[in-house]
Amino acid sequence: MNNFDIEKIRKDFPTLSVLVNGNPLVYFDNAATTHKPIKVIEAVDNYYRNYNSNIHRGVHYLSQLATDAYEQSRNKIMNFINAANNQEIIFTKGATDSLNLIASSYGRTFLKEGDEIIISNMEHHANIVPWQLIAQEKGFKLRVIPINDKGELLLEEYDKLLNEKTKIVSIVHISNTLGTINPIEYIIKKAKEYGAITIIDAAQSIQHKKINVQELDCDFLVFSGHKIYGPTGTGILYGKEALLNKMPPYQSGGDMIRSVSFEKTIFNDLPYKFEAGTPNIAGNIALGYAIDYISNISLNTIDQYETHLLNYATQKLSQIKELRIIGTASHKASAISFVLDNVHPHDIGTFLDADGIAVRTGHHCTEPIMKRYNIPATSRASISFYNTIDEINVLYNSILKIIKIFK
Repeated sequence: MNNFDIEKIRKDFPTLSVLVNGNPLVYFDNAATTHKPIKVIEAVDNYYRNYNSNIHRGVHYLSQLATDAYEQSRNKIMNFINAANNQEIIFTKGATDSLNLIASSYGRTFLKEGDEIIISNMEHHANIVPWQLIAQEKGFKLRVIPINDKGELLLEEYDKLLNEKTKIVSIVHISNTLGTINPIEYIIKKAKEYGAITIIDAAQSIQHKKINVQELDCDFLVFSGHKIYGPTGTGILYGKEALLNKMPPYQSGGDMIRSVSFEKTIFNDLPYKFEAGTPNIAGNIALGYAIDYISNISLNTIDQYETHLLNYATQKLSQIKELRIIGTASHKASAISFVLDNVHPHDIGTFLDADGIAVRTGHHCTEPIMKRYNIPATSRASISFYNTIDEINVLYNSILKIIKIFK
């Protein structure tokens, strides 16, 4: 990767220079949240310093500035995922909020007793629990695609689950725990043969892989801003315009209405119908700057470099005989979950933190995966394009120290 100036990139992320317990921070918790480049931080600061105002409601100068910046961000996201128009881009609080919006608005309206939804064994809780809650209310069934020991979907079982009762297929693109890249093109194509609506959870893929929603032909796609180098509390729901127009509002209040009387309310047009109240204006504006930042580097370049890091980390950690990687799919993105013989993942995380290394430990909001592998939890090292080979070596050496301590 001779054309990848990693030192220049790292200077764009102030948090990477922090010391932890006297050691340089080694941040491998990117699947939980990513750090923010200076341009994103400055965008938030600039909004509050120079043109703080509410949007869509004011004719005064500051309101117009804020509205223009807000809608420019919507257009950047539209172009980034190649949506057909900006009405298909709904600002939310994150992927979880987006999935709840679909489940509540579409699920409650169009699903009935006897219908079926297909999800998978590797879903985040955010793509399980909302469906369970509405299933209890509406009487439809959840069907689950199993996975093999490598952490890959059993597509032949998916084919068997599909039938005329299947109304929704809601699938994670890349597993936050296993790193598995699911064949969503095939999943979407097969679902459409039965007329099912498709939902793609792109929370762990949008920052790693180029996504074109029109080429995929998915009906909905969700992601979180804070995992793609933007602020927390921001997210996107992409939905096909025709479907969004059929759905009732998820929340009600200001900005999502055209007119209100005590007799009747007329709702606003898309996308505002789903954006009730004052949103995270600064955050959503800054999300556009995060999109600019990674677009300037290019997702193809990011993907190549992160794949290089993942391959090196996998090869390096596989040398440790006491370590077992959970999730060895043929197609993976930059996350490695692992367990160590006779060492609890929480102890691993504590000892790594003493060396300045940040990983995530626990079930990663994917308890069904832990049950599938008969383990209580894993330690997860998740990689970003601002990580380095040297940092992987630091992780490797720290794990060796932990093994010696517990022996």
